Amino acid sequence: MKKILLLSFIMPLMSSLIAQSFDRISFTNTAYNSHIKSIELYKEGYEFAFPIITLNSNEKLILCFDDLDEEGRYLKYTFIHCTHDWKPDGMNQIEYLEGFTEDEITDYEYSFNTITSYTHYSLVFPGEMMRITKSGNYILFVYDETPETPVLTRRFVVQEEQVADISGEVKQASDVTYMFSKQEVDFLVHTGGYSVKNPAQYLHAVILQNGRWDNAITGLRYRSGKPGEYSFDYDDNQNAFNGGSEFRDFDTKSLKYNGTHIVSIGYYNQENQAFVVEDLARPYGAYVSENTINGKCYFKNEDYEGRNRQDYINTYFTLRVDFPVTDGKLYVFGELTDWRILKNAELKPNPKTGFWETSLLLKQGFYNYQYVFVKNGTNFIDETYIEGSHWETRNDYYIFLYLQEEGNSYDKLIGFKTLQINR
Repeated sequence: MKKILLLSFIMPLMSSLIAQSFDRISFTNTAYNSHIKSIELYKEGYEFAFPIITLNSNEKLILCFDDLDEEGRYLKYTFIHCTHDWKPDGMNQIEYLEGFTEDEITDYEYSFNTITSYTHYSLVFPGEMMRITKSGNYILFVYDETPETPVLTRRFVVQEEQVADISGEVKQASDVTYMFSKQEVDFLVHTGGYSVKNPAQYLHAVILQNGRWDNAITGLRYRSGKPGEYSFDYDDNQNAFNGGSEFRDFDTKSLKYNGTHIVSIGYYNQENQAFVVEDLARPYGAYVSENTINGKCYFKNEDYEGRNRQDYINTYFTLRVDFPVTDGKLYVFGELTDWRILKNAELKPNPKTGFWETSLLLKQGFYNYQYVFVKNGTNFIDETYIEGSHWETRNDYYIFLYLQEEGNSYDKLIGFKTLQINR
């Protein structure tokens, strides 16, 4: 009885504190401290999978990250339910959480025999102390002692137990103007036992390309349908993406030899350094087929066995661009930058060579990346400016189907599907 009374007092108080922190955090994948590195969030047993679990199942998600700051932290976390377009939906936490509304991160280890010292944190969730009771979009919010000190936020999703069936394909764009540069994502939804009332208003889809949320198509309505079956087959680019090119890659799993696309690696000037092979802009080149991991990265040290033996390396990038770059900036982009535009990932022209250069402090491993252009005064990330765009490129597409049932104030996730180009 005392425990129930304590929970009834604490949970509304914590929900209030979390809500007050909304102006301090971004409802995106973000680190709020430059010492927080190498963040991963994935489904247990599927390291490269999108972070999604099924409601009322035994499925778990795993969060891992490094803290390069030598000061100790008292880390806690909570979950925030969001709308289909990642805005706080106003629900109180007791409406979608059972048990406590926050918990501690107690699993941590120190790096071993590395030049760069760090603390590696791990979290497996959801657990018995904090259970999720509703499907939809969630923000994992990690903070140091209180919500006023955010550490990181990460997006993940929870789907209903009996999900709607989604079938579809990725193909050349139907619009002849873009048929060689864009990819079209068409799909058909069968809602099965779900009774969808007023689907024109309450049923909508989101399409995500690789791990990028900046160019996601949100709030997509079905084009035609009948009870239990809804078609999202468009011919007017509403469901089309730039194909881009296959990602570039490099390998720093060893400090003893040059991995793939590394011209030099080792310990110089009191730090680990690696130089990626000189890259060439390819906006008009032909499509080249490559096996990639679609912008992701994989952390590993091949020189030594054991946990937390991966060191950090100051990794240098060099890009040759044989045309003027005006009215904007160039950046390294991919999971290695959290799929975001980071200031320290901006390339600057070297006045001696004319090449564009930057460096990033990265953990040992295998990386995919690309170069993107952001025009001055905009937030639009253009991967075609340097990389070109081809309909054949093997991108991953994730389809999310949301339903806000009449009488409910939140978006359920009733369908999920992963697709690749059908060629």
